[in-house]
Amino acid sequence: MKLAVVGGGSTYTPELIDGFARLRDTLPVTELVLVDPAADRLGLVGGLARRIFAKQGHEGKIVTTSDIDAGVAGADAVLLQLRVGGQAARNQDETWPLECGCVGQETTGAGGLAKALRTVPVVLDIAERVRRTNPDAWIIDFTNPVGIVTRALLQAGHKAVGLCNVAIGFQRKFAHLLDVTPAEIHLDHVGLNHLTWETAVRLGGPEGENVLPRLLAEHGDTLADDLHLPRLVMDRLGVVPSYYLRYFYAHDEVVRELGTKRSRAAEVAAMEKELLEMYGDPALDEKPALLAKRGGAFYSEAAVDLAASLLGGGGSPYQVVNTYNNGTLPFLADDAVIEVQAAVGANGATPLPTAPLDPLYAGLVSHVSAYEELALEAALRGGRDRVFKALLAHPLVGQYESAEGLTDRLIAHNREHLAWA
Repeated sequence: MKLAVVGGGSTYTPELIDGFARLRDTLPVTELVLVDPAADRLGLVGGLARRIFAKQGHEGKIVTTSDIDAGVAGADAVLLQLRVGGQAARNQDETWPLECGCVGQETTGAGGLAKALRTVPVVLDIAERVRRTNPDAWIIDFTNPVGIVTRALLQAGHKAVGLCNVAIGFQRKFAHLLDVTPAEIHLDHVGLNHLTWETAVRLGGPEGENVLPRLLAEHGDTLADDLHLPRLVMDRLGVVPSYYLRYFYAHDEVVRELGTKRSRAAEVAAMEKELLEMYGDPALDEKPALLAKRGGAFYSEAAVDLAASLLGGGGSPYQVVNTYNNGTLPFLADDAVIEVQAAVGANGATPLPTAPLDPLYAGLVSHVSAYEELALEAALRGGRDRVFKALLAHPLVGQYESAEGLTDRLIAHNREHLAWA
């Protein structure tokens, strides 16, 4: 089995490598290709990856290359984890929106739109290369904004599934609090990427006992602290929102906070520098503890599980993924991409039926889904007017003066990545 990771020079890749090594019975990889244009980073990451495989007794071969066509040729699955513009572009996404009084964040709001505009054309080019060399390969997208990128891939006819680590993080957290194994936790996870709620937590499977009321009663303070939301909010809602909901439920508070500290991108850039120095140590043969602070917890386990199921192996029958709505949420278009529990197998992902979504959540989902449709249109066709309309449609913007100012800043900061600009 051959897998390719585009963006394989990321400092996060050793986490993925560790997952492939530990879970080789679930996903028996014989060749793993790390693809990245940054040769220096790729050399350091590739060297550590080989040492991790060797230490854990994995017999698979690890290859590094900057040639996308060669790297994906013959791959059974291609994982996308790229960042167009690197941490420098992310730093801009997280700062210039604050000048207009809006949240600066790399996956939602104005910063998220900027990332989508930079990313979608690049991802579609890579996907076309995959289709030319191996049309049967699955594309697993971890590249943000996952919902918009996955929608672009599916609309272009690619065999693609989007993946986020939010759900598996909740699964592991709830299992720990309940003192059960993660496999015993089934989430009623519903919404859009980075806009989801856990509306039930079931023991044993889709029809299992809902223990969410117990979790909220016994561990509400812990969960609230993790989400940086008042416990009263969860108690009133009776659900556990994704931590990304804080950008919506406490927007002004978050903007004030972001204006008083350095960006997350700056923190990650400093961390990456330290990590790359570690990776260059020939004695290092395991992922360093610092990597846990990099973000993306449990991504490797989720990626292995998803790839194994798509490739006919021993993955879990139900997984939270990003895929076409196809009537699951009746108030959205069929070609909207949602993030829900799905039955996953060799034919792809089929969303499980969901309970009717409360208007409190359905309204926001509809709103953001409409923005995502406009954002994808702007990413595919370009133009200032399309950027403005997408920003005006976003619930974190929503005012024409803010949308005008943000449009000018977005284009100015991203001109080198926007062919139409």
